[in-house]
Amino acid sequence: MERHKAALSALTSTIRALHQRGLPYRINHGSTNSTRPRPSASVPTVDISGLNNVLSVDPSRRIALVEPNVPMDRLVEATLPHGLVPPVVMEFPGITAGGGFAGTAGESSSFRHGFFDDTVRKVEMVMADGEVVEAANPSGPGAAQEATQGDLFRGAAGAVGTLGVTTLLEVSLMPARRFVRTRYQRTRSVAEAVDAIRSAVRDDKNDYVDGILFSKDHGVVVTGELTDDGPSPEEKQEAGAKVQTFSGPWDPWFYLHARDKTASATTAVDYVPLAEYLFRYDRGGFWVGAAAFEYFSFVPFNRFTRWFLDDFLHTRMMYRALHGSGESARFVVQDVAMPFATTERFVDYTASSLGIWPLWLCPLRRRAPPTFHPFTTVPDGVDKQMPEDEDMMLNVGVWGWGPSDPAEFVAKNRELEAKVRELGGMKWLYAHTYYPEDEFWGMYGGRGWYDALREKYRATTLPSVWDKVHVDPEAAGAKKRHWLKKVRPLGGFYGIYKSIQSKDYLLHRHAQWKWKGE
Repeated sequence: MERHKAALSALTSTIRALHQRGLPYRINHGSTNSTRPRPSASVPTVDISGLNNVLSVDPSRRIALVEPNVPMDRLVEATLPHGLVPPVVMEFPGITAGGGFAGTAGESSSFRHGFFDDTVRKVEMVMADGEVVEAANPSGPGAAQEATQGDLFRGAAGAVGTLGVTTLLEVSLMPARRFVRTRYQRTRSVAEAVDAIRSAVRDDKNDYVDGILFSKDHGVVVTGELTDDGPSPEEKQEAGAKVQTFSGPWDPWFYLHARDKTASATTAVDYVPLAEYLFRYDRGGFWVGAAAFEYFSFVPFNRFTRWFLDDFLHTRMMYRALHGSGESARFVVQDVAMPFATTERFVDYTASSLGIWPLWLCPLRRRAPPTFHPFTTVPDGVDKQMPEDEDMMLNVGVWGWGPSDPAEFVAKNRELEAKVRELGGMKWLYAHTYYPEDEFWGMYGGRGWYDALREKYRATTLPSVWDKVHVDPEAAGAKKRHWLKKVRPLGGFYGIYKSIQSKDYLLHRHAQWKWKGE
């Protein structure tokens, strides 16, 4: 804790000096899981990359005290020895606790536990003038009877660091189990997949729910139930159930495994060790890693090449390569919260306009505005079908190649933004966001509530949320990439070079969360 206090003191001095000079600043976390363009180097930067420690785990109170740059894999490694795990664990190991709070993070347990910040009890923040404050979750687990700075907590969750810098989080934990009994249910239409997820979130035994659409007639709804028991002899014999891992170089990528499991069977069951389940999408980055093989078209996509190139096919390395190569400028990476009632219409649109498959489906608890988390509104004239549609929403992950022409790429993204609004949905803000300023603030009910918070907590010198997430369509459409990055495969090789420089591949090689057998 003394080390944290020393780092906090240095940070407050830096921020106070910038505030006195009236200078806005950006925050350097040391890594990113966003595909947005990097900010201008001329903007002052506050470096908090060193705040990356799990300070304590308290088994009796079921809380962990963590600095903001603690990634999910290190947090899980710190809590599992105590028989505990965070209720919401972002499914890429490199996503950080601070990123989950200041950004927007919801995963396959979020239908039950909400967004990641819903599981945070309180945060320590440095305000724009250098003052250190503590903000408590007014409605989260273990909330104090008189929660302090509750409006700041709620406003800062999802506000991408525009109200202050998060420097410490108190994260709630829950009992862990050895395995997740993972069930794969085949669906044969988008409507059937949506209905299956509706049913799954109402089933009390499910701890995790998500789904994959491989096409309009092949979907898989994946449900997970925490258990200490492995497969029974009957399951082994009748259903071929076994302990299945996804972290080893020879293991299957999860989405390919789910597809193959349901190619001919209606249902199938695995017993996945807990951490292996939480990070099951890391290898291949869901299925985005397959796009690298499309880019390097001379490399076949098979089990041998996935084994041989495994170091490069984890999410940390892929994000490095994506930014280094410049291909993020033409790769569609969008997550969209949709009402259940209009999800099928949205999938019809993506299929015809973008042709991107697979798609990810993830149910989440809906939070009412004001908030910078996505929320949904069922359009007039649309049958809500189920009462749950009022407090639940369905995230659709749309990740794949877009047009190579910059102007056409921007136009397609703007078209997607318009379609999402038409169908009552809302995008997550980690990716390319092209809304004009008036349209952006209109989506959130105006900016009065946000400006009042900025005024109250002396954050008016900081960039606004729109300032931080907005990509100028005209500038992006006219942007010229460096000639090296335009020449395939030279740009890709440069991206690989940048990822190797990071040495992030060593993090997975030496990860302690990987299953080591009984």
